Amino acid sequence: MRARYGRTGARYGQTRARYGARPSGPAPGGPGGRAARRLAARRVRRNRRRSLVTEVPVLLSVALLIALVLKTFLVQAFVIPSGSMEQTIRIGDRVLVDKLTPWFGDRPGRGDVVVFKDPGHWLGEAGEPEEGSAGIRAGRRVLSYVGLLPSAGEQDLIKRVVAVGGDRVKCCDVSGKIMVNGSPISEPYVHPGNPPSELPFDVRVPRGRLFVLGDHRSDSADSRFHLAGPGHGTVPEDLVIGRAMVIAWPPGHWRGLSE
Repeated sequence: MRARYGRTGARYGQTRARYGARPSGPAPGGPGGRAARRLAARRVRRNRRRSLVTEVPVLLSVALLIALVLKTFLVQAFVIPSGSMEQTIRIGDRVLVDKLTPWFGDRPGRGDVVVFKDPGHWLGEAGEPEEGSAGIRAGRRVLSYVGLLPSAGEQDLIKRVVAVGGDRVKCCDVSGKIMVNGSPISEPYVHPGNPPSELPFDVRVPRGRLFVLGDHRSDSADSRFHLAGPGHGTVPEDLVIGRAMVIAWPPGHWRGLSE
């Protein structure tokens, strides 16, 4: 019996020895383990670099596509280059223009500030040629196309709608105010010290067109200066890009533009 138990204990000791034996090769904390970890870390860094190389162009393309969609269908920023809308909008201000609501049939109304394409050489010839190298000019054109920069050659104007299609607009009544459909209108937005108009006019606005004036009446070549042109100086509604909603920059000039 003892011999049997002794043999069993021997076998048990051999089994325990087998289970307790360590695998052959370098210890995890030894030189071989550190080399493996360094190799794995290099592979991770290499994969990250490859991922950035492939992902950054995709992200930039998506960002430009979103900017293009926003500019085309929703909102576009415009830089004001002149003082024709002071004091409401000053030189260098950035305004955001709503381009979405016209898609749903919303038409400009009296008092709205609108951006529109030049209806017939109101701005004269295009501006001076762009400066900078060919690469810089190409980059500006791309950013201008997607709406991230204003275009140097844009022929757009910003004015306030005073009368719409079917209205009769006249300057001025005995008190010096502009009249629309026989009633004098209040214009608190006119530049301080400016009369409503120094030029007399009497226009029946054709359907689908707008009679527009700048808020800085003494510094605005608006509908009054094109009375001999098509539509008696009025602007076709289909040339309206959108309604200016807000002055977005600089922060100190922020204000809404609805009237």
